[in-house]
Amino acid sequence: MNKPDLCVAKNREKVTINHINLDMNIKPVFNGKKYFLRTYGCQMNVHDSEEIKYYLEKLGYEYSDTLEDADIVVLNTCAIRENAKDKVFGYLGRCKHLKKIKKDLIICLCGCLTQQPSEVETIMDKHKYVDIVIGTHNLSELPKLIIEANGKQNIEVYSNSDKVFENVKYSRDSKISAWINIQLGCDKFCTYCIVPYTRGRERSRKIEEILKEVQELKKQGYMEITLLGQNVNAYGKDLNLGYDFATLLEETAKIGIPRVRFVTSHPWNFTDKMIDVIAKYPNIMPYIHLPIQSGSDEILKKMNRRYTVEEYKKLFDTIKEKVQNVSITTDIIVGFPNETEEDFKRTLDIVNYCKFDGAFTFIFSPRVGTAAALMEDKISKEEKEERLHRLNEVVNKYSLESNKKYLGKVVEVLITGPSDKGEDKVCGYTDTMKLVNVVGSKDLIGKIVKVKIADAKSFSLDGVVC
Repeated sequence: MNKPDLCVAKNREKVTINHINLDMNIKPVFNGKKYFLRTYGCQMNVHDSEEIKYYLEKLGYEYSDTLEDADIVVLNTCAIRENAKDKVFGYLGRCKHLKKIKKDLIICLCGCLTQQPSEVETIMDKHKYVDIVIGTHNLSELPKLIIEANGKQNIEVYSNSDKVFENVKYSRDSKISAWINIQLGCDKFCTYCIVPYTRGRERSRKIEEILKEVQELKKQGYMEITLLGQNVNAYGKDLNLGYDFATLLEETAKIGIPRVRFVTSHPWNFTDKMIDVIAKYPNIMPYIHLPIQSGSDEILKKMNRRYTVEEYKKLFDTIKEKVQNVSITTDIIVGFPNETEEDFKRTLDIVNYCKFDGAFTFIFSPRVGTAAALMEDKISKEEKEERLHRLNEVVNKYSLESNKKYLGKVVEVLITGPSDKGEDKVCGYTDTMKLVNVVGSKDLIGKIVKVKIADAKSFSLDGVVC
């Protein structure tokens, strides 16, 4: 049993990264049995679940979207906010009830929540019916743990990793759009963020392995790929091999997949070279997610974000100037410990300045093990909620204004699936990551089509095929 150890020194320690070719021989020993997989959190977790699905299906399990039909339940957890944790433990109650009925049911927890020692102790003490607990650094051991499951709790969580696995296989959710891991972990240590502890230090995949994966996806007919990392801008810095994210982005664009995206960027590492590459290649989509987090320099300093509001505005303006028709979204935290009303008004000021196409907004959630969790906080919950409401009103106003600019225009939309807005509709995304519901048949799925925008809402557009 390996319990994780939240240790800043370990995460900052410069160690040699080992690149390991993952070549696994998994035999189908559970034919006819079913798995249920539930994913919480970010795109990285979604992509991790595609790896988990591969292992389960190679073991012989078949997917079920019904919990009660499952022979194994896997919850891929998130730890970024308290409500994400609460959802996991709430759902575990349903799993516990099911296990009383199905004695042989295997329950597995993985993901970022399992990288927190306090949560592992809670699972050991109060959730003994959970069979397997596995961390973010050793997912490849999941098949072995499932095969060896014997009714006793098995916990395999590594506190840090000096390994980067290449040749990882996935059972992808889509045949149209694909995630590609390029970089893992984060060294920024923002004071509110648990990621450096749950995902480890920054480590990059080799460029030749990434490009090989891109080429294979193109061969399979994928229309869109997204280069994925906790901080994609930091790609390559740990390798010291003479290339960086701008290099990777350009080489990826040259392969010729119709649409190339990337998430997520830290403003601190966003270089002019990156901006020039984005502007140069038409198949690099003009959409950038650029978290600001706060409009107050004082709060940014307490967050350890390492840029000022003026530096962010300069970067924002440069991107807007150089990248034609670019759409920029952001993340904002309200109610950081002892954020004053003046601090909050400065956040409204930066939103009014940038007029973001959209924003993910959150109330500060203290994470055990982070510096911000130890900060004294005198702001009431009610005041934080009121600020969030005021912020969302401004954010939504600009989101609607941005979408209204598309009215009457013809745009290219990659149709990704059926729409939930009617049987006669499908949906997809513009190059600027605007969701569009389109009147049309399911034959359009997987194609880039020209759509005339007829209506605009705060969070989506409506259109018809030209």
